[in-house]
Amino acid sequence: MDGGDERGNGCEERLPVAVLRLFASAREAAGTARVDLPGETVGAVLDGARNRFGAAFTAVLVGSRVWVNGEPAGEAHRLCDGDEVAVLPPVSGGAVK
Repeated sequence: MDGGDERGNGCEERLPVAVLRLFASAREAAGTARVDLPGETVGAVLDGARNRFGAAFTAVLVGSRVWVNGEPAGEAHRLCDGDEVAVLPPVSGGAVK
């Protein structure tokens, strides 16, 4: 064995828990600025947040940008335990179409 894992990103085999940081209208819709959620990908963490925080939060995500550890990331981005996933809604509060 080469000491790596099947995930190919140097993470442990167990399900990672990410720190979800919410800003502006995302924070308001969720009622919190920070929550720890399990998930192997950004999409899985966001699905957990959608289920936990409901329709108002889901609506905010539509126009939001997502960053992982300070870098832009899509929903397929694989996570390691302790990664920070930040949800940044548009500053103006307008919807992105």
